[in-house]
Amino acid sequence: MNTHEQRHRGMHLNDKALFGGEQLLRLHNAVYELCWLLGRGYARHSAIQLVGNNHQLTLCQRLAMSRAACSNVSRELRINKCLPVEKIKDQQLVIDGFNLIITVETAMAGGLLLVCCDGCIRDIASIHGTYRQVQETRQAIELTGKVLQSFAPGRVLWLFDKPVSNSGGLAAMVRGIAGSHHWNWQAELIENPDQAILDSHKAAITSDSAILDKVEHWVNLGAYLIANYFQGAWLIDFSGTLNKPEAW
Repeated sequence: MNTHEQRHRGMHLNDKALFGGEQLLRLHNAVYELCWLLGRGYARHSAIQLVGNNHQLTLCQRLAMSRAACSNVSRELRINKCLPVEKIKDQQLVIDGFNLIITVETAMAGGLLLVCCDGCIRDIASIHGTYRQVQETRQAIELTGKVLQSFAPGRVLWLFDKPVSNSGGLAAMVRGIAGSHHWNWQAELIENPDQAILDSHKAAITSDSAILDKVEHWVNLGAYLIANYFQGAWLIDFSGTLNKPEAW
C-alpha cells in the first residue's frame, strides 16, 4: 500500500480505466447477468465466477459487480424492511461500524461508490484484517453523528469486528467523539458483529447484504449521507440494472 492510500481512502491508480468507457458498459452488462442468475437460484459464488470469466473482469471489477447485484426478490425484501431516516426518532439503533465509516471516508476522499440494485451505497474498499485510520476518519464520524443525532434516535450502539487490527482504536475514537457531544452512543468490539446485529433486534445501519436479508428493520443512512452531503461524489449507478438494461 502506498503513502497516498494510507492517508486517504480515495481513487486508486487504475480506477478510471476500469470503471469508465467500454469497461463500464461491460460491467453494467455483467451486473445485469449476475442479477438474472441470482434471481433464478444460481449459487452466488458460482454465478460471480461464471459472469466474471465471461466478461474477463478483473478482481476489482468482480468485487464491484458482486456488491452491486442482487435478485429482484432480495431487492424487494430489503426495500420493504427499510426504515426511513426521518422515522428513527427514539429508535434504538445498531451500527455496522466499519461498513458505514469506510463508505463515508471513501466519499470524502473522492473514491468510487456504487449505487447498487437495492438502493444501498457501497464502496469497493477492503480492509483485509487490518483497518488503518485515514485523514478523513474523524471527520467522517463527526458528520455521521451530527446527521444521525439531528433525527433524535434513542440509544445508538456501534459494533466493530474485534479480530480486525486497530478496531479498538476506532471504537475509542467513536466513544471520544460521542462523549464530547454528549451523544447517547456506545461502541463495542465483537467477535461476530453480523450475528450480534441480528440478535439485537434493533434497527440496523448497514449495507451488508447478508445482514439486510435477515434483519428485521434497517436504515439506509449511507445513501442518505451521500445524497445530501456529497453531491459531487463519484457514483456509478446500477439501481436500474435489474429492469432497464436498455437505459445504459
